Amino acid sequence: MRLTRAALFLALAAGSARATDIYAHTHAGMFSPAVRGVPARVYVPNGKDHTVSEIDPATFRVMGTFPVDREPQHVVPSHDLKTLWVASDEGRQSLTPINPRTGLPGKPVPVADPYNLYFTPDGRYALVVAENEARLIFLTADSMRPAFEIAVPCRGVNHMDFSPDGEHLLAACEFSGDLVKVDLLARRVTGVMHAGGMPQDVRIAPDGSVYYVADMMANGVRVIDGSGDTPRKVGFIPTGKGTHGLYPSRDGTRLFISNRGEGTVSVLDFASRHLIARWTIPGGGSPDMGSVSADGKQLWLSGRYSDVVYVFDTRTGKVLRQIRVGRGPHGLTYFPQPGRYSLGHTGNYR
Repeated sequence: MRLTRAALFLALAAGSARATDIYAHTHAGMFSPAVRGVPARVYVPNGKDHTVSEIDPATFRVMGTFPVDREPQHVVPSHDLKTLWVASDEGRQSLTPINPRTGLPGKPVPVADPYNLYFTPDGRYALVVAENEARLIFLTADSMRPAFEIAVPCRGVNHMDFSPDGEHLLAACEFSGDLVKVDLLARRVTGVMHAGGMPQDVRIAPDGSVYYVADMMANGVRVIDGSGDTPRKVGFIPTGKGTHGLYPSRDGTRLFISNRGEGTVSVLDFASRHLIARWTIPGGGSPDMGSVSADGKQLWLSGRYSDVVYVFDTRTGKVLRQIRVGRGPHGLTYFPQPGRYSLGHTGNYR
């Protein structure tokens, strides 16, 4: 059966919040019953060491590190918030499950080229982003077995976000500089926009009107209208060298933007689309992917080429800690976070 339940699911679950605040259910304290009793931890995939480090955010201490398959890219919360998945896309390519109640890994699930992982809004499918194979591989979420695939006419598909009604997604393709819109009900690509540059993370605005797309080569954020069959550029916001990751604040009013090439974080006001702050890592750094803490007071980002994790105070922009981890830390996740369910990546909740 095709994804005919998606629109109904979101209409019933989101109600009027859909039109006013996409992130209405992800504010501080709004935890799902599914994560009751789960200890707060930060899971860091160390791509060059083929390990995952586990940090206690209360003490900033690394509690332990365990091996996974080669080149772990992201640690991704499942739609039902019961499992964390480590996406390893080299060697024996796989998704390794982590039990967030114990912090222990399970048996890896073989999957082709899992650079990233998302979940359809209705929770029926896990969506493996096969970056090097130019396809989206859909697995049944309950069994993680192959269901169907959608080929994408671009190179380097990596990040995405979903339309307010859950029927479409907008994906970035970093190697060819394209943005691709996919119809999940029809299971096909509806349009491709050649943006140029090197598009990275994708996040939808709180009101659902536009998508923000980080562009690492253009050194800023593209503002994209995704309402038509083909994405359309409506604006561009210069932020800093190597613009990479996008993270809404816990109250849904600001967007934190990591500039990996210059060791800064830019802060965007969603309402005005203007930059309102710029945070600098003392001595420089390489802020990459991460998560906002559950209470919204901290932004945790991996230092991709610095082998550390940065912890920013979201009120002042001060770097509170630099925590030494393994080599090449990438898509870390802070778990649990507020939200009814996860759409994947390092913490895209609704």
